Amino acid sequence: MLDYLICFFISMVPLIELRGAIPFSQIRGLPITTSYIICIIGNMIPVPFIYLFARKVLEWGKDKPVIGGFFTFCLEKGKKGGEKLTSKAGRGTFVALMLFVGIPLPGTGAWTGTLAASILDMDFKSTVTAVMLGVLLAGVIMMSASALGVNLF
Repeated sequence: MLDYLICFFISMVPLIELRGAIPFSQIRGLPITTSYIICIIGNMIPVPFIYLFARKVLEWGKDKPVIGGFFTFCLEKGKKGGEKLTSKAGRGTFVALMLFVGIPLPGTGAWTGTLAASILDMDFKSTVTAVMLGVLLAGVIMMSASALGVNLF
């Protein structure tokens, strides 16, 4: 039970998300389906809050002492994510956001994708749907890679 809770909370951590939680679950020997579902839920819980509040909080704090540097870094990360999404938007911003979140590379994921979507002023429903599909895709990719990796060792 503790390992499931750890997976759940790792999935909520920015930049780590389910890309770290799923390998952890497989190293701990947890069942694939259950850990996949728990990691998806954990990764998706912050998404509405990020969309609704993160940009406002980051804009507010970017010029404050102590936190300003980190907040500016987060805004720049979201802006760069938005620029990547815009450059891939030939197929549509929705698909670009889904792929941005779904392909498990460093710096991509639900947190960055949602922040980028809020900076691009995508609507809430499209953002959450695209991020959810991206998280499901990233989960399948990470679960496959993790199960393969654990079985090899």
